[in-house]
Amino acid sequence: MTLRRTPKLDRAQVVDTALRLLNEVGLDGLTLRAIATELDVKAPALYWHFKDKQALLDEMATEIMRRMTAEAPPPAGDWRQEYLATMRTLRAHLLRYRDGARVYSGARFTDTSYAPGLDAALRVLIGAGFSPAAAARAWQTAYSYTIGYVVEEQAMGPNPFAGEEGQDVEARAERLAAHPLAAEAGRVMFQDFDLGYEQGLAAVLAGVEATLLA
Repeated sequence: MTLRRTPKLDRAQVVDTALRLLNEVGLDGLTLRAIATELDVKAPALYWHFKDKQALLDEMATEIMRRMTAEAPPPAGDWRQEYLATMRTLRAHLLRYRDGARVYSGARFTDTSYAPGLDAALRVLIGAGFSPAAAARAWQTAYSYTIGYVVEEQAMGPNPFAGEEGQDVEARAERLAAHPLAAEAGRVMFQDFDLGYEQGLAAVLAGVEATLLA
């Protein structure tokens, strides 16, 4: 079948529509057909721009990263504050999108626009005394923690996009009445995700400083 490019359609428009639709239907409901319907085109028209859904997800993740970079906080001066600020910014941007962390996790960026920010972050760490390898590991550790935390937060916590409550910790505690420590742990893990993130990030920072800083 010969496909014709739709003149009014470009990659940026498809990605912007996909990110908007993501907030309405979530990642599992986001299909090329649904995006095409939103754009009022036939689904095959999207294949001029993206060979499959994963290619689209990679571009969506790249666009999230571009938007995050555009709003990056100014340099903090101290490496610890800059390290924390960078990861807080990442979490905040992932939370702007329904299933944002799932879209971002494992994505292959489609350009190198992430590189200047990463270079700058690594230079701050190296300037503070980290070796290049230790700086890379320190950055990866907090980056992985943040993405993983938000994946769980968006799966188990309240869903503001759909108006859904999060995990019912009291019902969970009742089910685990014979295991009081496990029951009580739910009140820590599934409530106040902001506090939980900050406590975990502080632990990551302390561990990085203790084990990777020369």
